[in-house]
Amino acid sequence: MSARTSNATPPAGIPDALHVVFLPKWWPNDDDPQLGDFLRKQALAVAAYTRTSVLYIHADRTPDAKAMVTTSMENGLCEVRSQFPASTHPLRLWRMLVNLRRYWNAAINGWECLVQERGQPLITHVHILVRPALFALRLKRRYGIPYLISEQSSEYLDGTYASKGLLFKALNRFVFRKASAITAVSAWLGDGLVRLGLCKTYAVVPNVVPGLDRPLPPPGPVGHFLVVADLVDRTKNVSGVIRALAVARKISPRLRLTVIGDGPDRRMLEELASAQGVAQAIRFLGRLPNSAVLDHMAQAGAVIINSNVETFSVVTGEALAQGKPVIATRCGGPIAFITPQNGILIPVGDESALASAMLQWAADPRRYAPAAIRDSVNTRFSPEAVGQAFLEHYRSILSHG
Repeated sequence: MSARTSNATPPAGIPDALHVVFLPKWWPNDDDPQLGDFLRKQALAVAAYTRTSVLYIHADRTPDAKAMVTTSMENGLCEVRSQFPASTHPLRLWRMLVNLRRYWNAAINGWECLVQERGQPLITHVHILVRPALFALRLKRRYGIPYLISEQSSEYLDGTYASKGLLFKALNRFVFRKASAITAVSAWLGDGLVRLGLCKTYAVVPNVVPGLDRPLPPPGPVGHFLVVADLVDRTKNVSGVIRALAVARKISPRLRLTVIGDGPDRRMLEELASAQGVAQAIRFLGRLPNSAVLDHMAQAGAVIINSNVETFSVVTGEALAQGKPVIATRCGGPIAFITPQNGILIPVGDESALASAMLQWAADPRRYAPAAIRDSVNTRFSPEAVGQAFLEHYRSILSHG
């Protein structure tokens, strides 16, 4: 029996004509408050234009975990969280089967609670495959509710998806084919989906860039760089930033770096900073809430994105929204943001080019005007633009039956 709690009384003024339910694989939770925060910002953007709910299925791995459905309401967005106790059985196949069954039961419990409190939706909106898409397919077959798939995952670009088994790939192609529409967070990712045979067409709907409503800060200290990233080096390549900083500081010793984020490679990166002789020039602040990240961006001079692959790069958008120039690799997502007026693009994995770009900015920081940098993202990545873009897709799906 699932326990249920609720405080989901809708506030006045929430539009009810079109009810959409988000079905995300990632969503902020107690284990990781930052997981899928960009999806939550998309949902809040949509909630400004239509009745919007979220059904998030969460595996609880604590020893005393129990099945539970909770609901909450914030800024017009109703969040229904259905958790299940995750199996920790040592046999991997058995553990997967048990957790799949528990996930399915939790999804059904959450759905029943959501429909009871909010009514049946007209559309479900899947974010990140594959379990949420399978549940959306079940709802389509049982209730005739169409679903939209929006993809954000870098696994389609970094070789992870390509390494999966044939059955998994066939399942992905099937749920993609049954979707009424496909969106990708960038053309870089969308083209990747097409190359993999998952879809023939797609539309680009970007993430919301936070911080556009903040006062525009002044230019930051010359030579002060900021990196914001999960410290998973095979993807984010923060080690390359440290080595480039060591090279650049031989010419300009005033250069320094702040790193925000945490992950399995933090100790390795701290040890690398010591080995490169730049430990005194680098601060590792760990993981911070988004508001604190934006505060640090406001005080930085420039932001570095040295990733090997990015489907979108919210950090790039956040930096530009704060009027900060960005040095980024041509790793996918940042290509859609960076122009000669707001930053510098360099090849992936080119530490020499990164060191040169750091020195180039430090030698001429005034070439980048904060107001012009913010204007480069203001119209395309605001909550209003993203919310309206999804609303048009919902209307198109419903008008075509």
